[in-house]
This record gives sequence, structure tokens and C-alpha cells, in this order.
Amino acid sequence: MNAPAEKKLFRLVGTRPIRPDGIEKVTGKAIYGPDFVAPNMLQGAILRSPHPHARIRGIDTSKAEVLPGVKAIVTGADFPELDSAMVAGGEAPANIKYMARKCMATDKVVFDGHPVAAVAATSATIAEAAIQLIEVDYEVLPHVIDIEDALRPDAPILHDDLFTQGLPELPTTPSNAAMRVEVRRGDAARALSEAAAVFSGRFTLRPVHQGYIEPHACVASWHADGQAQIWCSTQGHFTVRALTAGILGMEIADIRVVPLEIGGGFGGKTTVYLEPVAVLLSRKAGRPVRLAMKRDDVFRATGPAPGAVIDIRLGAGADGTISGAEVEFKYTGGGFPGAHEVYAGLHCTMSYYNVPDAHIVGWNVLSNIPTVHAYRAPGAPQVNFAVESAMDELARRLGIDPIDIRLRNIARPGDTGGMGMPHGAIGYAETLEAAKAHPHYSAPLGPNQARGVACGSWGNYGGPSTAAVSVAEDGSILVTEGNPDIGGSRASMAIMAAETLGIAYEKVRVVVADTSSIGYSMGTGGSRTTFATGKAVIQAAEAVIAILRERAAKQWNVAAGEVQWGGGEAVHGDRRLSLGQIAAASGTTGGPISAQAAIDPHDYLPGFGVHICDTEVDRETGQVSIVRYTALQDVGRAIHADYVEGQIQGGAVQGIGWALNEAYVYNQAGLLDNPGFLDYRMPVASDMPMIDAVMIEVPNPAHPYGVKGVGETPIVPPLAAVANAVSGAIGIRMCDLPITPDRVYGLLLAAE
Repeated sequence: MNAPAEKKLFRLVGTRPIRPDGIEKVTGKAIYGPDFVAPNMLQGAILRSPHPHARIRGIDTSKAEVLPGVKAIVTGADFPELDSAMVAGGEAPANIKYMARKCMATDKVVFDGHPVAAVAATSATIAEAAIQLIEVDYEVLPHVIDIEDALRPDAPILHDDLFTQGLPELPTTPSNAAMRVEVRRGDAARALSEAAAVFSGRFTLRPVHQGYIEPHACVASWHADGQAQIWCSTQGHFTVRALTAGILGMEIADIRVVPLEIGGGFGGKTTVYLEPVAVLLSRKAGRPVRLAMKRDDVFRATGPAPGAVIDIRLGAGADGTISGAEVEFKYTGGGFPGAHEVYAGLHCTMSYYNVPDAHIVGWNVLSNIPTVHAYRAPGAPQVNFAVESAMDELARRLGIDPIDIRLRNIARPGDTGGMGMPHGAIGYAETLEAAKAHPHYSAPLGPNQARGVACGSWGNYGGPSTAAVSVAEDGSILVTEGNPDIGGSRASMAIMAAETLGIAYEKVRVVVADTSSIGYSMGTGGSRTTFATGKAVIQAAEAVIAILRERAAKQWNVAAGEVQWGGGEAVHGDRRLSLGQIAAASGTTGGPISAQAAIDPHDYLPGFGVHICDTEVDRETGQVSIVRYTALQDVGRAIHADYVEGQIQGGAVQGIGWALNEAYVYNQAGLLDNPGFLDYRMPVASDMPMIDAVMIEVPNPAHPYGVKGVGETPIVPPLAAVANAVSGAIGIRMCDLPITPDRVYGLLLAAE
């Protein structure tokens, strides 16, 4: 639903047309990563480490090499020597040395499932048999899984060449603490000492997986001219191109990446795991090679969202005004360093509240699990869980309504965010006010039920984007852009192009082009695509309109400045020429009609969400049920309303799963005990009530149609909203996720 209601401003923006890719997907005809087949293709398999931490003393591939049907084998020795240079190609630059080691181990393995060798053969059966014949001589080393254990002085060190970045002085001894980041403003210690109420607590979360249904898969083909082609499931094929080139020491222009349909990503498909390995296998074999992960490979060897240990002290005056905050959070980094989530956590910690005195410190801590990676608002849900739980406690102690205490402290238009970025036309206050007025907030509760409220934000992003708009001879429109469609971007681009041109939605077709067919676009993620690539589409459409006016002027023998455009046609006095009529005459008025826009917009704005959650606790078993859930969000303006509601609902469900069920579980041997959907418990439809998604539209004035970005924000509040509700139901503050039945029952038993 929309709130508040406003007068309709556009013909198409905000409507709910049929998605252009829907029929192909629901009929099973769409080609996803595991579906793609190339002529003369070989099947690949990867040998993975059975140990979480071990030195590789040697690899003997001789038995596998002589197995009939085996065409190529690669190990870490086949990868070029790399230094620690940074390479662009994703949400942030990547350390290419560590990216390569993640794809294939060299001197040691650092997590259960770490690749150590790969085989290409004439069948999948032969490839699987071949990797079993490869003998690896391991020297098993002590391992460490948990954050606090990894920071102990006697902890096993994962990398002897890794020294903590961000300290006042570079240390002389290696550490599992890869990075420390800090923000300090005012005097937090003084502010807390003078506060009327202070909440102090420690919150913990386990790593969780993105849970996409489609596993990673790719096909790579090495050409005789030294160029390579890759077909894969990815959120950013330009990222795949850049990272593969960097890892293999190739020129970027020598790699062409074709994006296939994507069966879920949520941030987890913005990097590479298989692609460089498949290219090397193809180069050795002289034939295309397919690599695809099994489900346990996905869980054991691709990046989960980081677990966390968060210490917080939050103080407020008697009227509920936040006076000071001290937050220290430690995020798991996994087997190799990367601080993207830590930076995001630092930004999101108090960015949506006005806190004059704050001291925030974040750590990236390595341990023997897969290298963590982006998961929908990467780094924000973890620290938000602690902040919003603390806000709930302050409201309870001060006797203030949970929404009122937030309204008293929120960032408003013109305020400066936690990292110094000013907030423009934001709708945080409107979202909170709509939440308080929503019937859910005042609805009666039943026995053993309680209501939780939590807020959250995500900064959104712009970033480089390229799009082209071309007019066919019959007046139909082709939009070519460089962002894989993971959340309805084809429909959104078609709506914005049709709105701009003044034509019917059905007249527009959108193609996601490969890396050799369109200019660079940053990956699909960060809630940037509809904003940034949408802007590029609009600008290209506007450039096409200028050409159409010129062509009409030629036909009428008037100046182009005298021709107007409206309703999908050129207008000069009483004369009209439709887009189709102008296109039909293009061969005699100047040739094909098309335009391209390449932009890098930075006038994006954050999104804000407020979630209301009702839970019921079975005190005899500890089972928690979600009985009602409402998610309200400042969406800027919804381009395709169905997709926006779906994003809000999907993010809420994923956050609820994080709160109640999901966690990586490692045993004493450092092996993952739940690498599959049977044991890794994700919520399904029968676990959830209908989630009421409420869109608060406060448009971004820097975008022609008011877009801000939607996809990340809805996963940020649910962890705290659920925890606050359960805490209210049992009278005990829930500080550790997931809130499993045994944990709840144990707390109730201890309290009794």
C-alpha cells in the first residue's frame, strides 16, 4: 500500500505492469547459470579442503592425469604470482592477491571447503572421480572460528604477512585483526556520565548465508587469440571481468562476460569464485569448461554475512534525548581480509539519529571460515540490532513510547549523517509517524504476545552506469543497459523509458548487455540500479527525444527549436508526427536514431525503514512465532509498485530468519555442520504471516522520478524488531541471535 496518498503525477511510474521477463521464468525457459551449455563443453569439478586450517606440503595429480577423459587439471601453481595491489571491479576495490587465494589455495588452506585443485573432463562423473585421485599432503594446523578466540594472544594466526591496518602505528607482529576503523565526535564518555539513563550491553550474532536458490555456475571458453569468454550468474559482469583479469594477469579487454539470468544473489554474487578457475581449465584443455557448485559447496566456500560481537553504551536524558554513544563492534572477516562490511557498519551505527557525542570503533577479524561477503545492506543489520535494542531499553527505563523516543532523536532533512554526509529530502519522520498511526501499532495483543519496534537505514548509492536507447524502424524502443536484473530492473527501466518518451510500456524492450556490448556499469547492488542506471536510461531517452525533434523538423522544414515533444509525438502547431512515423523516415532524415548516456551520479539519498513485529512465545517449548508484521519504508518514489513491495517483504523475511533461525554452526573440528537447506533453517511461507508493506513516498529531488533505492533497507530493522518483541514477551533482554527455542527456554528456566 502507499502512504500517504497523493495525486497521481505520472502515466506509468508507480503502476504495476506485467514484468517483461516473467513468462520465460515461470515457464522454465529462462537460461540461468547452471543451464548454459556451450558446444564441445567439458565438465569441471573442484577438490576442496577437508580441513579448516592446514599447510599444503604437496599436491600429486599424477593418478588423475592418466584417468581416461581427463583433459586438464589446475592447482594454485597455475595462477600467476600476485602482489597486494588493489583492483577495481565491485562495490569497492579488492585485494587481488587475497581474491586469487580465495579462488584457489596456494601454500595453505584457511577454511573448510577451500579449493585446492580443479579438473576438467569429458563428463561430470569422470571429473568427480578424478578429483578423488588427487593426493594432497596436508600439515594440519590449529584453527579458530569465533571472533573473541581469534583475538586471543595465543590464537593460531591465519596469515603471517597480515598486520592490523588502522592502528596509530603499524604493528610489527601479524594478527588476525585485519583492520580497525574509528569515528569520534564530541566527548562520549562525558555525555554518558551525565545521562539520566544508560544502557550497556553486549550483543552477538553468528554468520548467516544469503540463501540464494541458484548455486554459483559458469562456463568459460579460452580462444586461440588469447581472449576468453565467460557465461555466468552474477550481479555484476563487469566486476567478474575486472576480477578475473586481475587474478589471471590479463587485459580487461581480453575478457568478455555474458550475464545469464540470476536465481538470487542478495550481494553474494558480486564477486568471483569459479570464473578464474574455469578460464584456466579452458586454456589448458582447449575447450569450453563448465563449473557449478553443489549446495554444500555454496555454504562451505562462499561468503556469508559476518557474525559479530558488539559492545554498546547508549545514554539519554530524562526526556529521551540521546546524549552519547560508545559502540565497539567486531565483525568476522573469514579466511581473508576485506573491510567493506566494517566500513558500512561504521556508517550505519548512529547515522539515522542525531547524537552529538559518539565514539564508534569497528574491527575486521579473521577466522577459519569462508571469507565473508555482501549480504543485503552489508554490515548494517548487525550493529543496528544492538543500537535498536538499546533504544528499546532506554524507552522502557524512561517510560517513553518506543516510537516517540525515536522521533525525538531522528535525523531530519539538512542534518549531517554519522559519516558527515548531509541528509537531504529524507522521509524518516514521515515513516515513523505513519508507523505510529498504523492500526497495527495500537492493535490488542493476546496471551504471551508482545510487540517490538525497530528502525534502520541504508545509505543507498549511485555509481557508474551506462545505458543506450535505440529506436527501431517501427517505432519500438530498445533499452540496452549493463545491470543484471535481480529485483525487477528490466520493468523499472522500461517504465522510466516509456514515461520519458511518452509511449506505451509495451513498446519498450530492455536488454542486459554483455561487457563487450555496452559501456561500464557498476554491479547490481547497494540499492543503486533503479536510481543510477535509471538516470542513465532517462538521459539517453531525453537525448533520443532531441534527435526525434530534429528529424521531425527536417520533415517539416522548420527549426528544431520550434518542435515540441509530448505524448509520444513531435508537435509543431497543428502538425503531429508520431515516434513511429519519424522512425519510419529515419533512412532519409539522417539514419538510425539512438543515444547513449554514461554517468556517475552522487546525488543519491538514504532510505529509512520502521518495522513493527508481534511475536508469541510458547513458554513450555521456547518456540517463537511471528503473528503480525508491518514494514514501513521511505522509498523515494516507487517506479514499479509490486517490485517495491516485494523488496520490502523479502528483506523483512530474510531479517526474521536471521533473528530466529539462521546461523553457521561449526563443530569442534572446525567443519560446517549445516551446509544445506535441510539443516540451515531458513523461513518458508508457512512460517510467516502476510507482511504488510507500506510505501512512504518522499521523492528524491535529484532524480527525475524521485528514486532513492529500496532493496537494502528492509533487512536492517527486523533483527531488533523481533528481538524487542521477544524481550517484551518473556521479560528478558535478548542479546544473542538466533533466538532459537532452546535458547528462549533456557532463559525462561534460568529466570524461574
